Amino acid sequence: MEVERSKSWAEDVGRSKSWTEDVGRSKSWTEELASLVEDTGIRYTGDDETVSMTRRSFDLKSVLEGEKVESESLKDQMKGFAKAWGEIGIELGKGCKDVVLQSVLTDDCYVVKKVRGPCRVVAGKLSVLNEFLPEDRDPVMAWPVIFSVFLITLSVLFVNMKYENIPVPLVQVHAPSATRISLPDGRNMSYHEQGVSADKARYSLVAAHSFLSSRLAGIPGIKLSLLEEFGVRLVTYDLPGFGESDPHPNRTLQSSAMDLLCLADALKIDKFWMLGYSSGAMHAWAALKYIPHKIAGAVMFAPMVNPYDPGLTREEKLGIWEKWTRKRKFNYFLARRFPRVLRFFYRRTFLSGKHGPIDKWLSLSLAEQDKVMTEDPLFKKFWRRDVEESIRQGNMKPFVEETVLQVSNWPFSITDLQVQKKCPEKGLFHWFNFMSDEAECELIGFLEPVHIWQGMEDSVVPPAMTDYVARVLPNAIVHKLQNHGHFSYFYFCDECHREILSTLFGEPQGPVEILDQDPIKEEDDGQSQIFPHPS
Repeated sequence: MEVERSKSWAEDVGRSKSWTEDVGRSKSWTEELASLVEDTGIRYTGDDETVSMTRRSFDLKSVLEGEKVESESLKDQMKGFAKAWGEIGIELGKGCKDVVLQSVLTDDCYVVKKVRGPCRVVAGKLSVLNEFLPEDRDPVMAWPVIFSVFLITLSVLFVNMKYENIPVPLVQVHAPSATRISLPDGRNMSYHEQGVSADKARYSLVAAHSFLSSRLAGIPGIKLSLLEEFGVRLVTYDLPGFGESDPHPNRTLQSSAMDLLCLADALKIDKFWMLGYSSGAMHAWAALKYIPHKIAGAVMFAPMVNPYDPGLTREEKLGIWEKWTRKRKFNYFLARRFPRVLRFFYRRTFLSGKHGPIDKWLSLSLAEQDKVMTEDPLFKKFWRRDVEESIRQGNMKPFVEETVLQVSNWPFSITDLQVQKKCPEKGLFHWFNFMSDEAECELIGFLEPVHIWQGMEDSVVPPAMTDYVARVLPNAIVHKLQNHGHFSYFYFCDECHREILSTLFGEPQGPVEILDQDPIKEEDDGQSQIFPHPS
């Protein structure tokens, strides 16, 4: 007993000694905090059997001192997130099922009371079909699946039966038929002439075609007799890479205007009216900007402007973009960000070697009037021939360039064409100019008339674009066409074509008459006389 007592006394002394040492040594805050949660060593013992439970201590000290804990990877987090949402969806479905079973499909439900009797009669008559099912299949689960598969198969067969007898026209290759000129850089530019000859023309009208079109378009369906009646020479040309024109290595809107200038000089056209339809209008805008001295006036039909133009108001942008399909919006997004991706879509549509519907090929949303127009056999024949001429080179680069030009930042703005007064700055030389006879201010911008025809039901080039042009060009004359779309006024409309030429040129005067005359003969008195040719 004494020995045990002395041993316990020695342990107590050792404990007190270690306690005094601990007191003498200041502990860190992590040790102090960790000492509060250390294992107490308590053991729990049951009556029947002894269960030893040791609670694992929380080693706060090691955590606080920077022990690295393995972090969960992003892949595991995504799996866990998807699993959690899957469990939530399953539980939500079960809950909805319970709600339906407990509130709708009950014996007291009105719907169940009305439907239960007929369903039992029908199920009793169709129960003989259960003999054809495998023995391990529950009819309640099997028949809905069979019925759904039957409906899907029937739908597919119906669609195939509807279109299997409609042949898909293939793109044909035609012999070259254009007249060409050689440009200063060595490229060839093709064009087409209609109407009266150059020596008899009262007016020259030059047209730039739209996207997926060619020189064959011009004014679609216009009669030669109408052009002769007004004395009009209509010239249409292929853009670089379209039709029979050679592609341009670095095409811009300015280079487009310079090509047009070379064409006018080669054809000896002093001044001409510039026509732009749809996306071809951007080449007409460029001509008005860079070669205004050659332009006698502008004729626009549903003119395209840059939908990203910073001059557009919020309401005008909303009016433009809400009319377009999602696919067209996506095409314009790709044209600005990833233009190379457009090659994939063009290769699968109009460059696939097959013809297709115009709304699918161009990602358009057509108005009712345009749907009627595009179903006309005359329009279909013309459209297919025009497309075949447009893609005859099989090169998709010009089409990508054309789309990019539509939505890229133009080197000019439509507001640059606005007629304004430009006065010299006030300064010392202002007083000398005041004493001279020269005009102090001058007009800048495009000074010639601008006529715009816009269909109010047009969803290809929405009326909001024309509203923007009319706002920044107050001198422009806008002709709003009620109950017309994008194609219905411009294509194959004799009355419309006559109205257009009458608006531009007034009363028809016919071609210029050329009088045959003999050479001038000198008389003895030094005066000259013109002797008419004997009839």
